[in-house]
Amino acid sequence: MKKKLNTQFDSPDRLNVIVEGSRVLGDMITESNLRIDGEVKGNVTSAAKVVIGKNGIIVGNLKCGDADIEGTVKGIIATESLTILRSTAVIEGEISTAKLHIEEGAQFSGNCKMSNFVAPSKATTSNLQEDLVY
Repeated sequence: MKKKLNTQFDSPDRLNVIVEGSRVLGDMITESNLRIDGEVKGNVTSAAKVVIGKNGIIVGNLKCGDADIEGTVKGIIATESLTILRSTAVIEGEISTAKLHIEEGAQFSGNCKMSNFVAPSKATTSNLQEDLVY
């Protein structure tokens, strides 16, 4: 029987990157950190932190532990802990988070719900996919 290794998903060694000029069509699921400098048309789910660079775009829903957004998101953002909207961020949709930090200059059009977010079940996650905005 194999012993399960203790892996830290928020380790800097475990970083997925979608570089500028890249385009992803479809849903992304990861257990580790994710940085998006390109474009994603689909839902993004991460158990750790997601950083969206200045040129990064998500057209779909974002569900993660923490979010640090400099770019554009059109859809539902659901974070377990902290959501940061940097001065260059453009958000169209809803935010559900425990903590929210908005820098001067950030653009946010939509609704925000502040609470102790509880991760949705798989049934709820599939409902989010049905609400996907393209």
